[in-house]
Amino acid sequence: MFTLSELASLSETHTTHRILKPWWDVFMEYLVFAMLMVSIFSGTLLISNEQVVCLPMDQADPANDSSTPNPTATPDTPTPTPTPDTNPPKNTADPLSPPVKERGRPTNLDYQQYVYISQVCYHMALPWYSRYFPYMALIHSLILLVSSNFWFKFPKTSSKVEHFIGILGKCFESPWTSKALSETACEDSSETSGGARHRFSTSSTARGRASEEWSPGTPLLARAGSFSSNLGSPPQESPVPAAPSSTAILDRKDGEQAKALFEKVRKFRQHTEDTDHVYRVYVCQTVFKVFKFLLIVGYTSSFVDSISFEHVCRPQIRFLTGYSRFFCTHSMAFMLHKLLLSYMLLVSVYGLIGVYTLFWIFRRSLRQYSFEKVREESSIRDVPDVRNDFAFLLHMADQYDQLYSKRFAVFLSEVSEHRLLEENLNHEWGYDKLRQHVSRDALGRAELRLSTLSGVPKAVFEMPDLQVLKLELIPEARLPAKLAQMSSLCELHLCHCPAKVEPLAFSFLRDRLRSLHVRFTDVGEIPPWVYCLRALEELSLTGNLSSDNNRAIGLESLRELRSLKSLSLKSNLTKIPSGLVEVAGHLTRLSVRNDGTRLLVLNNLKRAGNLSELELLQCQLERIPHAVFSLTGLRSLDLRGNSIRSVEEVVSLQHLRGLACLRLCHNQIAALPPTLCMVRKLEQLCLSHNLLQSLPPALFTLKKLRHLDLAYNLLAALPGEIGELELLSFLSVSGNKLEALPGELFRRCARLRTLCLANNSLTSLPPEIGLLSQLSYLDLRGNGLERLPVEVGSCGALKKEGLRVEDRLFNTLPSEAKERLQLLLRSDLPTSL
Repeated sequence: MFTLSELASLSETHTTHRILKPWWDVFMEYLVFAMLMVSIFSGTLLISNEQVVCLPMDQADPANDSSTPNPTATPDTPTPTPTPDTNPPKNTADPLSPPVKERGRPTNLDYQQYVYISQVCYHMALPWYSRYFPYMALIHSLILLVSSNFWFKFPKTSSKVEHFIGILGKCFESPWTSKALSETACEDSSETSGGARHRFSTSSTARGRASEEWSPGTPLLARAGSFSSNLGSPPQESPVPAAPSSTAILDRKDGEQAKALFEKVRKFRQHTEDTDHVYRVYVCQTVFKVFKFLLIVGYTSSFVDSISFEHVCRPQIRFLTGYSRFFCTHSMAFMLHKLLLSYMLLVSVYGLIGVYTLFWIFRRSLRQYSFEKVREESSIRDVPDVRNDFAFLLHMADQYDQLYSKRFAVFLSEVSEHRLLEENLNHEWGYDKLRQHVSRDALGRAELRLSTLSGVPKAVFEMPDLQVLKLELIPEARLPAKLAQMSSLCELHLCHCPAKVEPLAFSFLRDRLRSLHVRFTDVGEIPPWVYCLRALEELSLTGNLSSDNNRAIGLESLRELRSLKSLSLKSNLTKIPSGLVEVAGHLTRLSVRNDGTRLLVLNNLKRAGNLSELELLQCQLERIPHAVFSLTGLRSLDLRGNSIRSVEEVVSLQHLRGLACLRLCHNQIAALPPTLCMVRKLEQLCLSHNLLQSLPPALFTLKKLRHLDLAYNLLAALPGEIGELELLSFLSVSGNKLEALPGELFRRCARLRTLCLANNSLTSLPPEIGLLSQLSYLDLRGNGLERLPVEVGSCGALKKEGLRVEDRLFNTLPSEAKERLQLLLRSDLPTSL
């Protein structure tokens, strides 16, 4: 037989599974154990006690008194009356004792015959249910025991159940859970008393909108401020009352564990919301148990009356015993009858609970779970509803303790996760560490660059001297009200960072921010508050701004940028945005870098009459756009990186009376028209990386030209008329095919400060080079020079750092010239364009 410990091991499950066992499952499990005990007790009684006792009911056959059976005897043969013994035994007892009375009917059967008859009648007279009831009850009980825990063992459900229980236990015990719930309780109580007005809520579908208000009086902000002050930050505002001890700052280990829990919950939700295997298995398991209950009660009730104490047995063994009928008694009949009734009672209760379970399952949809109650009782408003197996497991956990789902909801809230990340971030990035990352930009301004963080550390807003703030790859950036403390902030960079701004911070940015640079992938990443910065003077947008997306971005709202003077668009536009008209009245600089996309429509440029600087870079333009000629106030025109082949329209540039800078680099210009001389006020002309083979005389009539870049063309000679450009201070002819230089360049262009002659075919330099007294930068690399002229040492402003030449050529100079060139080190050098 089985021992109780062996049977208990059949239902052994992990102790944590009790979380998913509602009261009816626990009660039904105890009922199954009671059924097992009844079946085991009944079986033990049947085995340990004599089953049936039988006595003959008719007369014996005298022929059967001998040990040899009579084969001709039949059960119907009448039994002859036994003949009294003529010589009865004499009474050897005391003659004074009373005579012994005869008790019962003599049977003339020995013990072995009684045993045989009892065994035969046990199988013939007793109903089968009286014999096998304990074993049937044991089998049924084991089946019910297995079915009660089947969903814990089935492969497709056990992994989800164990994973859920593990996550649920960690969420319940996590310090962050207690911290978050206590903070929401503090917020609710402060709202009731009128202290705080802004709740801890942000919908998961509200990404991309301006953030809701977040009271600076919340415990998290208060603790962050005290933490920063401990690190040596500037004095803070008046502190808020201390929060309970349960809201102390998490240590690094607890923070990392809570962060990992958020990721586990997110992945588990994705895994379980797709299927409903657990729900289906539990329903099938419950239906099977109810069916089993009906089956057991159905056939057992018909056999209750068959268990009786008295039975008449008619075995076919008259030829062995001389009797055809026997009166048998079942000694355990009364006990088995009572045990069967008890068993049926247990099964009936079990079945009624199973019916109630089905009613609970189908009364409402268990594949949908709403956290509405949690959202009402706390300020965690963004907990999403769940479905399928995830919902069903939460319903089951609620039957054990609803506190589990409430604490689990903390790890389903995106706002709660953001708070955790913010707390960890503030703990890691304190004031001192941020100070170490502050640098100086090219203009000498204090600059801080933060990249790939979970948010913006609060200590950043405690730096009033910070002028430039760069935030890169921070998708959950939030600019709180403390931003208003950064009185020196004038430039902000947002690189793939759709920052959300609180109202007080927005007011500060609206009135104080001067320059904003936004880099994005999709237009949805552009914060909507960008178009409301009325003090903004410079705006740079880098990302996908195709014509199809122009409607979505709503550039018409640029009208609110009343102070905007510089607009830079680096995108893939096919036309100039119509919203440009709204700011055309005060826009002075427009830059469009199109990265190779053809810019087809430029009519809107005509309305930007106040433009003084225009850049159309990499727009696949084949000629100078006619819309440009309407910009009479234009001073600088940059058409680099296009496909311009001819510049015959350059004559129309004469209408641009203030045009001083023309950049046509990286095009396909093969020749310059004679009408170039009409642009008389030109001071800077860049024609590098084209296909020029010669220079027209009209070029040298531009008397005001100061900067001339002809690098990387196909020039074989430099005309002597270049000496007419007496104001020239920058000349670059690197990367051409020049073999010699005209002496007029050195005799008449005395104001040259930068001369780039690299990568040509020069074999010598004229001695007139010594006349360039203001020359500070000379590049001679990549030529065929054998030696440098001694007159190079006569260039008074030229030092060794400004002389770019091979070491072997430098060593050909006399020692006096080398010593003079090495006498002083220059601190800054001209930059070659």
